[in-house]
Amino acid sequence: MKLKGNAWKFGADVDTDRIIPARYLNTSDSAELAKHCMEDEDPAFAAKVRSGDIIAADKNFGCGSSREHAPIAIKAAGVSCVIAKSFARIFYRNAFNMGLPILESEDAPDSIATGDIVAVDTALGEITNVTKGLRFKARPIPPFMQGLVAAGGLLEFIKKTGVGLN
Repeated sequence: MKLKGNAWKFGADVDTDRIIPARYLNTSDSAELAKHCMEDEDPAFAAKVRSGDIIAADKNFGCGSSREHAPIAIKAAGVSCVIAKSFARIFYRNAFNMGLPILESEDAPDSIATGDIVAVDTALGEITNVTKGLRFKARPIPPFMQGLVAAGGLLEFIKKTGVGLN
């Protein structure tokens, strides 16, 4: 999958309560969650993010609780991909289960700033900061996980393929 968008830069240890504050967890409506995505990190994020934009973050993105609301809110806000030095393991799995592609790269986040144009090839694990003319490698998304993302998440994948129903 090839993606390209404006970058939004966040720091280390952004926990799921910062991605979608607990005060908004009384709904599972993705559009409502999107209105509050990253609100406690950047109050203007939800109003300014555009479809296709990309989040770049330092280490341990998505730490904290195991709620699926976090990747749902990010995806519903229009973010096409999250790039971080590392992800909390439960967030990592939840992101793919919700159909949100994420890439781990030790180097790319340090060279991406809010407003940079970033291009990503998830199958090859290539990240390009178009604005600065820099290229980085990430671990490519495995084919099965690419299938989850392409289907729109685990439940849609099961509906489309029948895998896991027996």
